[in-house]
Amino acid sequence: MKTKPWLVAAFVAASFIGSAVAAEPQTYQLSPVSVKAPENAAHAPFTMEQIMAHPDWLGRPAEGAYWADNNSQLYFQQKRQGSEIRDWYSLKAEQGALATAVPMADWHLMGSARTVYSQDGKSLAYLFEGNVFVKHQGKLTQVTRSSTRYDEVQFLADGRLVFRAGWTYQVLDLNSGAVTELVSLKNADKPAAPKVETSYLAQEQHKLIDFVALTHKNKAEQFEQRQLLAAQNHALAIQAVYLNKDKRIASASLSPKGDMLLVALADKGEWRDKTDIMPNYITASGDIAAEEVRRRVADQKPQSHQLFLVDVKTQQATELKYNDLPGFDEDVLAAVKAENAKAQGKTYQSKKAPRAIELINDWSWNQSAIQWHSSGSQVAVMLKAWDNKDRWLATVDFAKKRLVNQHRLHDDAWINYSFNDFGWLSQKESLYYLSEESGYAHLYVKPVNGTAKKLTAGTFEVSNPRLTKNDQYLYFKGNISHPGIYEVYRVNLASGQLEQMTALKGSADYQLSPDENKLLLTWSNTVTPPELYLMDNKPKAKVSRLTHTVSAELMALNLAAPQVVAVPSSHGKQPVFSKLYLPKDYQQGEKRRAVIFNHGAGYLQNSDLGWSGYFREYLFHNLLIQQGYVVLDMDYRASKGYGRDWRTAIYRQMGTPETQDLVDGVKYLVANAHVDPQRVGTYGGSYGGFMTFMALFTEPDLFKAGAALRPVSDWAYYNHGYTSNILNTPDVDPIAYRRSSPIYFTEGLKGKLLINAPMVDDNVFFQDVVRLVQRLIEHENANFETAIYPVEPHGFRQPSSWLDEYKRIFRLFEQEL
Repeated sequence: MKTKPWLVAAFVAASFIGSAVAAEPQTYQLSPVSVKAPENAAHAPFTMEQIMAHPDWLGRPAEGAYWADNNSQLYFQQKRQGSEIRDWYSLKAEQGALATAVPMADWHLMGSARTVYSQDGKSLAYLFEGNVFVKHQGKLTQVTRSSTRYDEVQFLADGRLVFRAGWTYQVLDLNSGAVTELVSLKNADKPAAPKVETSYLAQEQHKLIDFVALTHKNKAEQFEQRQLLAAQNHALAIQAVYLNKDKRIASASLSPKGDMLLVALADKGEWRDKTDIMPNYITASGDIAAEEVRRRVADQKPQSHQLFLVDVKTQQATELKYNDLPGFDEDVLAAVKAENAKAQGKTYQSKKAPRAIELINDWSWNQSAIQWHSSGSQVAVMLKAWDNKDRWLATVDFAKKRLVNQHRLHDDAWINYSFNDFGWLSQKESLYYLSEESGYAHLYVKPVNGTAKKLTAGTFEVSNPRLTKNDQYLYFKGNISHPGIYEVYRVNLASGQLEQMTALKGSADYQLSPDENKLLLTWSNTVTPPELYLMDNKPKAKVSRLTHTVSAELMALNLAAPQVVAVPSSHGKQPVFSKLYLPKDYQQGEKRRAVIFNHGAGYLQNSDLGWSGYFREYLFHNLLIQQGYVVLDMDYRASKGYGRDWRTAIYRQMGTPETQDLVDGVKYLVANAHVDPQRVGTYGGSYGGFMTFMALFTEPDLFKAGAALRPVSDWAYYNHGYTSNILNTPDVDPIAYRRSSPIYFTEGLKGKLLINAPMVDDNVFFQDVVRLVQRLIEHENANFETAIYPVEPHGFRQPSSWLDEYKRIFRLFEQEL
C-alpha cells in the first residue's frame, strides 16, 4: 500500500523523542471503560533537577517566523544558548535547507512580519527599529533615519505611502520622493487670537496703559498673518485637527483615500492609583522598592470611547453617537442588580441609560478594531460594552455622519475576548467576521446592505481567518475532527465548500506566503515541541520539515504520551476532555495514588494533542508515573476549545463547575485507573491555584492534599479586564464575588495545603496569599504551609525557584498520598 506523504511527515515529526514514540501516540475515546497504559510509558528514570533546569536543555525553537517578500525565504529568531538574547536566521523554504545567521548589520534588510503591500502588489513597506523602509520598482530605500520612532506604515489606494509618528501622519510620493504632512491630531485647544482678559483689572489696564494695548494689537496681527499664511501658502503643512484636550487618542485609522480618519478618544485617567504598589524586597541597591502595579477590579470605573469622523481636508471632527446601536441603552444587568438588591433588603428599579462603550480589545489580535475597505468607500468598527454583554460591528454612513449597525452579538454572560476577527472582502462591500452566536466561533459574510451568510457550522471553533487576495477563500485553523486536534482548512466563499488543508493529527497553525502559493506551518503534538514545516497550498499536499531544534537530551528521554480521554460529566452531556498519564502495569498491586493537575488561565486548552506550554508539568507528570502515580489533566468547564456554553458555565460562580468536574475526574480514576479515592491530590498555578483552593475548601473530602501556586484568593483584588467579564464588578454583583472567592470558604480546609507564592507577582498579587494565610491562622488551622519566592514574578524565571517549588509539591504528595 502506498503511504500518504502527509502521514510520513506526521510520523517523522512525532518520532523525535525516544525510540518508542509512535506516529500517533495519543488516544481519545468517548467510552470510559477500556483505558490502558501506553506501550511507551516512561521507564528510564530522570531527575527533578533535570526537568526543572533552564528550558534551553529542551531545545530552542524558531520564534516569530515570517515569509520574506520573495516567497522562497523565511526569517525567524532563535534564543541564544544560556542567554535571553535572540538572533535572526534566514532559511530557504525548501526541505533540507540549512538556516544561516543574519548579520546584525543586515537586519534592516529582512522586511518584517508586518510588511504591508501596495494594492497593486508592486511595492512594499515595513518598519525596522522605528524607521521606515520601502521597496519600489525592486529598489529598497530607507525613508527615515531618525530618533523619532514611527509606529505604522500604510499604502494609500493611489500608491502613496503613509507613516506616522505619534498621531502625525506623513505621506511619501514614491515617484517624486516628496514627503508632506497629511494630517496631525492633537489633544489641545485650537489656537485662537489673543483676547483681553475679562476681569475688571485687565479691562482697565488695557484702556489705561498704551503699551499693554499695543502689545495685544501686535500679537493679534501676528496671529492673523500666520492663519492667512497657512491658508494661502501651500508650501506649509496644513493645520492640525484639534480634539478635546481633556481626552487622549485611544486609536485612529486613516482611510486608504487619505481623506478621512476614524478616531477614538478616551479619558486621560491613570491606569493605577497611588496606593497600587508592590514591595520588592530583593533589589540591587539593598533598599525596598515600591513597584507600581495595576488597579484592582474593585477600584475600576467605567470607561467609554468617543468616536469621531475626521475630514482631513477641512479638519472638521464629527462625533459618531452610539444611539443607533441596538441595545445601547439597555439595562442588561437588571436581573443581577435586582438579585443583589434583594439580598441587601432593597428593591432595584430598572431604567434605561446610555451604556459605556469602547473599541473592542481582542487579546489574541494583531489587527485594529477599525478596518477600512481597500477602496476607502467603507469603514467598519468593532465596539464592546463596558459591561461585557454586547459586541457591535458597525459601519459609517458618511453622508449622515452616523453609525450603521451591521451585527450585534449579545451574551447574557460575557462577550469573548477571543474570536473577534473581522475584515472586508477586497472586491465587494461585504464584511467577514467571527461570531459565537451559534454556540461556537464560526465564520460569517455580510454585505453592507444585505443579510449575513454563515460559512462554517458545527461543534468546533474557527480561529485565525485569512482572506485570499481574490476573495476566493477564507483560510482558518479549526478543531473539526476532535476538540484537541487543530488543522488548517479553507472555505470557498462562493460555493461554501470546506476543504481540509492539513491532516497532521496534532496542533497546526499557518501563514500564507505573500503569493499565496505555499503554507508555512507551525506544528507539534503532545510529545514533540513545535517546529516549522512547509507545504504547497493544496489540500493535504506533502509536508516537509524545515527546522530541527529539539535537543538530543530531550530526544533521549523515553517520555510517555498521555492519552486524551473523555471523562463523563455528571452535569451535562458534554464530557470533560482530559489528558491521562498511566504508569506501566498500573492495574497490578495495590490501588494507585493519583494527582489531578489544574491548568491556569481558566480560558485555556491543555488537553489538546499539541505540545503544551506546561512542558515542565508534562515532564513532572512523567516523573510521577515513574513513581507509580496516575495523573489526570482536565479541561474543566471554562476551558478554551469547547464552545461558548463550556466557556460561560462559570459565569457568576467561578470555582463551582470546575470543582464539580474535578469530582467527576476522581470518580473516573477510581472506576477506570485502579485509583484509591483516599489517595488523590491536586495542584495547579494561577487559576489552577484558585481551583486548588476551591476544591480543598468546598469539597474537603475530595483531595487529601493540594498545592496552590501563585493562587487567586479574592477576585475583587484581581484585574478588571479578566474578572469583570465573569463576575461583573463588585459594586454591581457582590454576590458573585463572595460565591467565587476562596477567602470566603477557608473554614472548610481538612486536607494538607501547600501555598507557593511569588512575592513580586504583578498579576496575582502576593497580598492574595497574605490575606488568605491570615484567615487560616485565625481559624487555628495548621493544615497548611507556605513557601515564598522573593525574586519571582507570576511566571517563575529562575531554575532554582522551579526546582524548589516542584520538590515541595512532590514531597507533599509523597508524604500525604
